[in-house]
Amino acid sequence: MLHRKRILFAINSLAGGGAERVLVTLLGASGPWRDRYDIHLALLDDEPRAYEPPDWVTVHQLDARYKLLPSLTRLRALAARLAPHATLSFLTRANIANAWAMAGRGRPWLISERVNTSAHLGHARAARAMVRMVYPRAAHVIAVSDGVVEDLAANFGVARGRMSAIANPVDHRRIAELAAEPPAFVPACPYIAAAGRLTPNKNFPLLLRAYANAAPPERLVILGEGPERGALEALAASLGIADRVDMPGFAANPFAIVARARAYAMPSNAEGFPNGLVEAMACGVPVIATNCASGPSEILAGQPRSAITGPIDVDAGALVPTDDAPAFAAALGRVLAEPRRSICGARARDRSQAYGVEQAAANYWGRIEAALASSAETANIATFHPGASS
Repeated sequence: MLHRKRILFAINSLAGGGAERVLVTLLGASGPWRDRYDIHLALLDDEPRAYEPPDWVTVHQLDARYKLLPSLTRLRALAARLAPHATLSFLTRANIANAWAMAGRGRPWLISERVNTSAHLGHARAARAMVRMVYPRAAHVIAVSDGVVEDLAANFGVARGRMSAIANPVDHRRIAELAAEPPAFVPACPYIAAAGRLTPNKNFPLLLRAYANAAPPERLVILGEGPERGALEALAASLGIADRVDMPGFAANPFAIVARARAYAMPSNAEGFPNGLVEAMACGVPVIATNCASGPSEILAGQPRSAITGPIDVDAGALVPTDDAPAFAAALGRVLAEPRRSICGARARDRSQAYGVEQAAANYWGRIEAALASSAETANIATFHPGASS
């Protein structure tokens, strides 16, 4: 009887967040491959799980306590016991640990880069040096957008031929189910929605300034929690809009709130792949987004970021330069006006169909299987001795 090959996925934890949700979504769509492979998942940190993988995935709970060195040693020990035929990791720390775990084993390891790496790491020299050392050695790097591919090639020495862009999957069926549920928060009147962790890169100050400038009749609802809450509340007060802005915090089911919004706003300075943007589109909501690195221009206009130099209207809404409050305010006014709002909402839902779960899962498994085939071919060449009897 032939034994199935073992494939090990790895991530920091399933405590919540876009990468964690994407990985569980991909595993859930991996049913067609479970007859061919034993599928395992390593969680580096022991945290409560916001998402649960399918019960046919073998989960290995480690306890690295958010630190790099224990991540390296414990994932390597697991790889020694499990002897996976290939690995695929998500998030930077897990990617570094994956490289160490598979070092010297002669089997392929792949990594998935979820963010624009330059923007994410900023001026952290040690982290940038580690990525520059590790990522080019991976059998394959799966990025979430062409912009991330370009950044890794230009700034971290990863060969373009070893990378591919696979957009995050959007589970339209599940989103529709959640959108139909009663919302946990109901604003006092029609509203514009935004969502994301309250951190500088999400640039909610831009949204507040644009909203104050546009002065639409709709309220503004910002879903999410984070360290910038106090500063955002103070800014809203200084702009005279505090009584028209709701910040209800983290929503376990944001779709029920977003789906009922008149528009969705994404003011980010940087994204790896803007999950929330495509999910809002899947809800049939028109969108206004900044042309940040990486992803919005590809999603909304089908063009690289560099090809778009100013604000433009798109089928699903509008795309504006980063940190340009007047342009964002003007776009809000255009997109909220009927009949454009309804037309853009319908087109947004249509455009989101390009990001289906089944296609994303097939693309990921295609990269894994290509790496396995390449590894087997290399092994055959290495063991072939010219002159041996045939």
